[in-house]
Amino acid sequence: MSRSGEGHLIVNREVLKWRRMLEKIKSVLLGVAIGDALGVPVEFSDHNEIKKNPVAGMTGYGTYNLPSGTFSDDSSMTFCLAEALAKSSDIDTILKETAKNFIKWMDAAYWTARGSVFDIGRTTLLSISRLKQGGSPELAGGANAEDNGNGSLMRIAPLVFYLLDKPVAERFEITARISAITHGHIRSIIACFYYLEFAKQIIEGKDKREIYRNLQRSVPEYLASISTGPSEIAHFDRLLKQDITEADPASIWSGGYVIQTIEASIWCLMTTGNYNDAVLRAVNLGHDTDTTAAVTGGLAGLLYGMENIPAAYKETIARHDDIVDLAERMYKRFWSNHD
Repeated sequence: MSRSGEGHLIVNREVLKWRRMLEKIKSVLLGVAIGDALGVPVEFSDHNEIKKNPVAGMTGYGTYNLPSGTFSDDSSMTFCLAEALAKSSDIDTILKETAKNFIKWMDAAYWTARGSVFDIGRTTLLSISRLKQGGSPELAGGANAEDNGNGSLMRIAPLVFYLLDKPVAERFEITARISAITHGHIRSIIACFYYLEFAKQIIEGKDKREIYRNLQRSVPEYLASISTGPSEIAHFDRLLKQDITEADPASIWSGGYVIQTIEASIWCLMTTGNYNDAVLRAVNLGHDTDTTAAVTGGLAGLLYGMENIPAAYKETIARHDDIVDLAERMYKRFWSNHD
């Protein structure tokens, strides 16, 4: 092959690499929304109750009496963040736009599945109320130990694409600022950081077992380097010191506490082999079914790709075309120069 031919091949590979990034963005946004929608009809159901009639696919009605494919606050707030990322590359602007979008969601049903807000957590509600009163986005989130619901973890997935080329200190700082719009306690921030580090390494092509082991070293090392209290890091011991795949399934809880959600989502991802099995395992844990499946779905979509998300789910999910359009706008913001 001539030198010019080799150069052309390298350029084509680089273009292909970045165009694949669009598919990765779609897989995250749809992965979150579909997991969410699978869980909405059975939210708050006890595990033993679901065990009698396990969820095996997309259903409707149930808890909120809404049609199949309806996603909840988890996805709406994910899309609010994604909209801000699609609009600007400046983090201060992203923070302000995300905060504005959250207010629009709560007050005007912005980015809802069917024009209504039907689910909102206490900490999130209080935080958005502070934003409406003119509070700073970085100070609006609850910062006490009792404020560690899963409300920032559930919406954080799109941020991984903004963080890809940044050093770890900047990744942590930006994650903390975005989490703190609604959840400012260090425990919620660490959960978001762990999740995004996992997602980043998936994008880099690493195997999930390798990623799990990598994070057991890199996350504690970084947290120690910024003088994070050992007692806070200890909340993550099942992920950072143990093998979550060996946990007794009965010990995997899926309530609204952020530690339960990050543990459950990683367990569902690590103990299954495809998108469908991962999100259905999350839903069938019961309790906070939509959030556990949304958080699982973001990683599973990214890990297994768009082609592994069942077509029937993609056809049923509310606002499918709008979600794809949002992914395309995110892509253009960050990678259009690679086309």
